[in-house]
Amino acid sequence: MAELEDESGARRSHTFMVMAGIGLDAEMAESTSAIAKKHLGWFAYVTPIARSVIANKLFHLDYRIDGGRVRSTRAHTVIVGNCGTLTGNMLLIPAAIIDDGLLDVVMMRPTGRFGWARIGTRLTLQGLARRSPLSRRLLQQTPDLHALAYVQGTRFEARFDAPHLIELDGDSFGHITRVRVSVRPGALHVRVAAETNSVEKGTAARQRPSRL
Repeated sequence: MAELEDESGARRSHTFMVMAGIGLDAEMAESTSAIAKKHLGWFAYVTPIARSVIANKLFHLDYRIDGGRVRSTRAHTVIVGNCGTLTGNMLLIPAAIIDDGLLDVVMMRPTGRFGWARIGTRLTLQGLARRSPLSRRLLQQTPDLHALAYVQGTRFEARFDAPHLIELDGDSFGHITRVRVSVRPGALHVRVAAETNSVEKGTAARQRPSRL
């Protein structure tokens, strides 16, 4: 659940399934047309990504996790994920598990172009780590990256000094000054086919409910 507040104090709530993003993620959703996404796929995001990286504008936010103490930081992009893989099969949040009842938050805080280079290298390593035991061991020995800060919990709250765009599951939801994102474990009912005998025996697949 994403509870949003704009500059006028108006509040609204929305549900989403995958990711909420403020910063680059939201700018991509706002500036990339549906036609471009359909026909170009991941390449439709190249121009807005390049524009945002070159500008490298960081914003101030105060945030807290699960009602803990308020922390302050500057970030280029904040993403709250229920799962951790981006379009193009890029692994952004390695610890995210879709049914663990937790939200995973990543804050991108690059300092100039070298900071973006480090982020790009780390994301590449994280993607390779899923395929190779050697890559996983190398990644575990790599020190934490200041430009990529990760936090985890069941509720994330943030306040911004100026209005910023937010996206939910790839759709823009306008400018906000406050956001509260929380998770509802087990709220989604999924129906999957049960194991069946061979088609030749004519056994019909029964449906059994599952919960995430």
